[in-house]
Amino acid sequence: MEKEDCVMKKYFALLLVLAMVLSLAACGGGDKPASPDTPDDVDAAATAFTTVEEGKLHMSTNAEFPPYEMTTDAGGFEGIDVEVADAIAKKLGLELVVDDMGFDAALTAVQTGQSDIAMAGITITDERKEVMDFSDSYATGIQVVIVKEDSPIQTVDDLANAEMIGTQKATTGYIYCSDSPENGGYGEDHVTAFDTGALAVMALVNGQVDAVVIDNEPAKAFVAQNPGLKILDTEFAVEDYAIGFAKGNTALLEAVNTAMAELKDDGTFQNIVDKYITAE
Repeated sequence: MEKEDCVMKKYFALLLVLAMVLSLAACGGGDKPASPDTPDDVDAAATAFTTVEEGKLHMSTNAEFPPYEMTTDAGGFEGIDVEVADAIAKKLGLELVVDDMGFDAALTAVQTGQSDIAMAGITITDERKEVMDFSDSYATGIQVVIVKEDSPIQTVDDLANAEMIGTQKATTGYIYCSDSPENGGYGEDHVTAFDTGALAVMALVNGQVDAVVIDNEPAKAFVAQNPGLKILDTEFAVEDYAIGFAKGNTALLEAVNTAMAELKDDGTFQNIVDKYITAE
């Protein structure tokens, strides 16, 4: 009888140990739910943006701003902004679609959700930040003055004596120049805004305006195409270019910022710039 009691005690002890093992397995077993900080969820957050058209990245621009955006002889588009936007789109798994329109329309398109991004040598200003969001700056823009070679306007200060200054509509050149003299401008009566920079330069050639205020890189292209014109040595203004987004489109903005940073880190961005702008 004593022997049977001993066996029973060992049997119950074994059952107790087995129950404890099974209990621990139940508590620690099975697949754990993914933590919010797991790589899979980070990737999912990075791709949580939406676009105007599924699988595509619509870029509104004004393709008359060399070397940032231009049309090709075949009817396509090229330039720094176009190639950078295409590289960004590829990193996001999207296909770039370029929507060409007037400069002011390009800004309106992204503000109203007709396009995903706007790239057209767009300068960050306080006024624009009230109606749209901007990426990290990716280039420095310099506003310069184009005049005829025999013009009495030889410095930026001489613009105060100009009867009429030409600019492109809705650009910072127009904003600066059309402002009141008290704020450093020349007044709306002394400024004509044209639909494109090329039309403003043509007005200068034809004697309709005395000078044109426009970004440095397109200015160099316009002067090269029109003998008898020159760019003043003094700069009119220095600005930052950035990509425009609809107000509050944070997910896409962050994804584009990340893609742009990667393009800069791996040298792709600089290679694109060097393709269009030769170091002086």
